[in-house]
Amino acid sequence: MQVWQSENNTQDFARLGLVVSKKVAKRANRRNYMKRVIRDWFRRYKHILPPYDFVVRVRTAFTYDNADLARQELAELMLPKQDKNQCSGSLNKDKYVQ
Repeated sequence: MQVWQSENNTQDFARLGLVVSKKVAKRANRRNYMKRVIRDWFRRYKHILPPYDFVVRVRTAFTYDNADLARQELAELMLPKQDKNQCSGSLNKDKYVQ
């Protein structure tokens, strides 16, 4: 995954943009699943994120089986340094539901 951050956000909250191309997954339902997982992660942690514009580009497809790895990668790429440890335990499937 790639994440671009822009500090040019004039709002007081973080915003998200998503790019999942047909090169990553040919089927629309697979691309939509990846976008749903990313949007859900963003919704859960947007109160921790700085007020930037984030654009997430998926470069390698993930499925239900390895979606936890994708969530962990999002945490590493997007969360401020001190908050990464705070949410790392909640990435387990059993503990992810809040």
